Amino acid sequence: MNSNFNTYIQSLAGRDVTVIGAGVSNSPLIRMLCTAGARVIVRDRNPILPRDEWDDLGVELHLGESYLDRVGGDLVFRTPGIRPDHPALNSARAGGSRVTSEMEEFFALCPCPIFGVTGSDGKTTTTSLIADMLANGGHTVHMGGNIGTPLLTRVGEMSPLDTCVVELSSFQLMDMTSSPHVAVITNISPNHLDWHRDMDEYTTAKRRLLNFQSEEDLAVLNGDNPVTASLRGRGRTKYFGGHMTRDGMIDGLVPINDIRLPGWYNVENVMAAVAAVQGIVPDEAILETVRTFVGVEHRNQWVATVAGVHYYNNSIGSSPARTVSTLHAHVGRVLLIAGGRDKKVPFDEMARLLPDRVKVLLLIGEAASQIEIEARKVPNCPHIILCEGGLAEAVEQAHQLAVPGDTVLLSPACTAFDQYRNFEERGHHFVELVRQLSVE
Repeated sequence: MNSNFNTYIQSLAGRDVTVIGAGVSNSPLIRMLCTAGARVIVRDRNPILPRDEWDDLGVELHLGESYLDRVGGDLVFRTPGIRPDHPALNSARAGGSRVTSEMEEFFALCPCPIFGVTGSDGKTTTTSLIADMLANGGHTVHMGGNIGTPLLTRVGEMSPLDTCVVELSSFQLMDMTSSPHVAVITNISPNHLDWHRDMDEYTTAKRRLLNFQSEEDLAVLNGDNPVTASLRGRGRTKYFGGHMTRDGMIDGLVPINDIRLPGWYNVENVMAAVAAVQGIVPDEAILETVRTFVGVEHRNQWVATVAGVHYYNNSIGSSPARTVSTLHAHVGRVLLIAGGRDKKVPFDEMARLLPDRVKVLLLIGEAASQIEIEARKVPNCPHIILCEGGLAEAVEQAHQLAVPGDTVLLSPACTAFDQYRNFEERGHHFVELVRQLSVE
């Protein structure tokens, strides 16, 4: 165990520590705090959280609608879903609590270089590409963050010779006071405006990835995105984009035809990863990664071809911009399944693309009527079906209407929270429904 982390663990003994949120990603943190001898209070909105596991560890639980009443303690871990300026956290600070997050503590204790990736779209794919390139180049890599894997509890296993690759959301970045050594912003477009007060706040949160870099650090930014093209890092800055491509190659190194992921946006993800690692790993490691990388689950993931119809799961497409990018990646007739919880982001750009790309629009969830209104404003809008039976009905309708050569695409342009716990659960349901079709 590295000495800084050992000292940190010892400092937790006997302290009152509050953890907000008892989800899967916080479970290792809660166990670590208990093992260190802290007095742990867990607060979660879910009133029926299973108690047995936490009772055995001596955790005090505050559950249900009043879970944020009288938050306090020596240390409070904020879950990314709670705004840093929430009144309960402000009250805790006023009472002497230090409010932090798993990611903030990780950055302070991590003994090795950190690659951090954020963006409105493409951050998980880019994070995974960078991690694979580094691993293929001989590095010991730890990947986590918003991608679903907590990192603070693994710091004791890390060496200064290792490398960490971290995906960071705007929710996590809002109150961060550290930056990664290599900071990558894939793009910035309207997103999460149901949570952020406005686009300025969202952009400021993303830009915070760069704010605490040193002159020796590197910023990798999308030169083709209007917002990121106007930014600069505090140290070196590289811009990726169309200027890197010539004669079908990226920087004269990577043949674009070797990229196994469909769509120009995935070419951009590869360019971002190449810019981040070039000079750190051999060119051969970059080429090997590009040639073998087949994508990440729920990100324009091919599921099956049933009776000549291709089914793709892009459940991560929780904003109109993501759905637009994914539609551009598909050539031919698309039956698009969209809808879910509205994030207060306009659907007009997506609607304008429908006549050229979409054969049938199947709408589900709370935002179905809003998407329909925007779609019907567009001349020659495709046939629209409102599926009150949700995703199951949409898949069945698509199966009945599609003909060989068509593509059925789940790319909702909305979050999953009206019907599912997260986009992964929605994507898994889609995959299950498609696989049922394939065995009929």
